[in-house]
Amino acid sequence: MPETILISVRVTKDVAKRLSKLADATERSKSYVAGQAIEEFLTLQEWQVKAIREGIAEADAGKLMPHSDAVKRLRTWGRRGA
Repeated sequence: MPETILISVRVTKDVAKRLSKLADATERSKSYVAGQAIEEFLTLQEWQVKAIREGIAEADAGKLMPHSDAVKRLRTWGRRGA
């Protein structure tokens, strides 16, 4: 098991209640559920920051799609077979 440390977080009463309900429903501790939630949040946010930085680097390098091509691509979103 990885080494762990204790952190303290303030949440609203509603969040605390939801955390307790989910912990009870999954037969896990509130600490476990909160830790999993933080892990998932960090993974998503780290991915997003990386993607943004990559996009900025591509833009800085001049690797941009022409506006007209971007508009054409966006118009295909949600269409079947597009």
